[in-house]
Amino acid sequence: MADLIGGIPYFILEFGDELVYFTPYTITLFLLALAFTVLAIISRPEKQVDIAFGGDAYRAKETSLSEMRFRRFMAIACGLASMGAMVTGDIFNFTLFTAMVGITNVGIVAAVKSPHVQDAAYQYGLVALSATVPLFAGAAVYAAATGSLSMIELMKGTLPAVPLIGKAMLVIGVIGEGMAPFYAAKAEMFRAPGAPYVIMCSLSSLLIFLRVVEVVMLG
Repeated sequence: MADLIGGIPYFILEFGDELVYFTPYTITLFLLALAFTVLAIISRPEKQVDIAFGGDAYRAKETSLSEMRFRRFMAIACGLASMGAMVTGDIFNFTLFTAMVGITNVGIVAAVKSPHVQDAAYQYGLVALSATVPLFAGAAVYAAATGSLSMIELMKGTLPAVPLIGKAMLVIGVIGEGMAPFYAAKAEMFRAPGAPYVIMCSLSSLLIFLRVVEVVMLG
């Protein structure tokens, strides 16, 4: 099963009941998250310019240093949470990292002094908060049905099959963190200045979705 999905694990690191493992699939996702996290650390943020429609007038938006420092910190935290979600071998830890990605996505733009952006961040926060209900409920179904949250054990195929409702709830929880159709709640947040920080909002959701596809195929 493992060979058909993500490849044979190269390395498994166990911490008691917790574990981290690397396969060709998870390493690829991990390196993507790592690359964009490093980019957020070393890059200088953009300066946003508003141009008046039908004319030549424009206005450059100034962003305070304290605001950018906070947003850079949240972007780094988002990258670290994404990297953790890519390599964790525990269903519950995966849901924790996913929820943390949703929180940091809000934090990346919450400091922006713009009513439109803050309102969008608030609406997305409500969606992400609601999504944690099916997200953690899905993990609970995994534990109740199989007696284990270890992805390695699920790979072996010796545990009872995971009910479809558990997999569906896990996917719905991840989708609520920013994938379509709930992506509409996040789109307005991209009016916030300061790439590449806002790019982490989109990239992290994409990586989480790619990982959950693998997770639901394990059991």
